[in-house]
Amino acid sequence: MPDQTADRTGLRGDCEHCFGLCCVALPFSASTDFAIDKAAGRPCPNLRTDHRCGIHARLRDKGFTGCTVYDCFGAGQKVSQVTFGGQDWRTGPPEQARRMFDVFPVVRQLHELLWYLTEALTLPAARPLATDLRRSLEATEKLTLLAPEELAALDVAAHRQEVNVLLLRTSELARAGVRGRKKERRGADLMGARLRGADLRGANLRGAYLIAADLTGADLRNADLIGADLRDTDLTDADLTGAFFLTQPQLNAARGSAGTRLPESVTRPVHWTAQR
Repeated sequence: MPDQTADRTGLRGDCEHCFGLCCVALPFSASTDFAIDKAAGRPCPNLRTDHRCGIHARLRDKGFTGCTVYDCFGAGQKVSQVTFGGQDWRTGPPEQARRMFDVFPVVRQLHELLWYLTEALTLPAARPLATDLRRSLEATEKLTLLAPEELAALDVAAHRQEVNVLLLRTSELARAGVRGRKKERRGADLMGARLRGADLRGANLRGAYLIAADLTGADLRNADLIGADLRDTDLTDADLTGAFFLTQPQLNAARGSAGTRLPESVTRPVHWTAQR
């Protein structure tokens, strides 16, 4: 039976138990998403000594929109508290800090895969793949528990490819029950596309570029949205009920309204209300 009560608690960022790794390990460049340049391994100037963001409540106003749409899928607390046993990068030797920053992006990718596999197990249509999905989930979880040296050397791209085969099969099963012709939009360039009210039920939108597209009132029920770029996509009053492989970072990067219908796996971004 599909797991309808999948626990994603450990797959959501918990800043209380993280040493601000995303604010240190990751680089960013001055752009519409970030107000300044920052190199990998260098703390963001807004990061306080208690690992809190000094402008958290004003990130968008201060030009750090990119921070508001990021989620580590729980990798931050896993690396901080499990991989490195609660040892702060600020107080440990420099080589330990460098290793922590190297490992964080790897674990983040693994946790993203855990999110997808966990969701796949909740889909009734994926029941024939349940055994394989659980096996893959367990194998991925074991990888997240490797020692720092092993994580740093892990070929995470190869593992992602193995998992993706299962996720593709899951998508085909989940969309097979949608009536009518299912739209194939995998990797499509739909930047700025006018898709207001479009019927995209059961559509394959894996990796599609939907940047600034107008999907007002569109029907996206049971669509596969894995890897779709939803930056500035207008989802006002759109119906995403049953849409799968949609992540919180994707949704945070989009625009929407109180009338946008969402899957239970994600929450309505606070800024959707503030921007209207």
